[in-house]
Amino acid sequence: MSQKLNWLRAGVLGANDGIVSVAAVVVGVAGATSSHSAIATAGIAAIVGGAISMALGEYVSVSSQSDSEHAMIARERRRLTDNPAEVERDLAGLFEEQGLEPATALRAAGQTTRKDPLATSLRLLHGVDINDVVSPWNAAIASFAAFALGAAIPLLAILLPPAGLRVPVTFAAVLLALGITGTISARIGDAPVARAVLRLVVGGAAALGITWGVGVLFGTQI
Repeated sequence: MSQKLNWLRAGVLGANDGIVSVAAVVVGVAGATSSHSAIATAGIAAIVGGAISMALGEYVSVSSQSDSEHAMIARERRRLTDNPAEVERDLAGLFEEQGLEPATALRAAGQTTRKDPLATSLRLLHGVDINDVVSPWNAAIASFAAFALGAAIPLLAILLPPAGLRVPVTFAAVLLALGITGTISARIGDAPVARAVLRLVVGGAAALGITWGVGVLFGTQI
């Protein structure tokens, strides 16, 4: 369950990145020019580049974690082959730390490892679930999709309305989307909703305001 919550939280964060980064790009370009094609090109390029960058970053990060977990599994398998009594003593020590008497802890260690000693020792001693080793490819695909879905909101918001309403509609759509993702992430992490939403909305508004101002400034000078 905790693994699923972590992936959900990562997906929400990826969507936030897509919303804010692409919104900043398209609003900045809209501040510099009213060209529909220029805004669309900039937005699509930002989505593709950002999604690929997110996917690569997640792939590298999760690959390191996956390599560590596979190495841990291999080490524990060798320990169980070469010296199973040592693993049993380690488990007994763990149970003693949790309050069991030494003799009871040793019996409990023997009983818990009877069915699947590798899975049990990995889970209890190292916190690794042998049936749930992280996948770099799954992480990369999920990160790519989350970023792209989030980024589609500001792109559509700025391309669909008439020219005079593009920036206000994008501001409203982005801040609403950030409020929703902030609420979701706060509930997942059991954190105060208002504080999480406020941080995202204020930060997003600042990013949009600054990039729009930069676009206006440079657009008038070109």
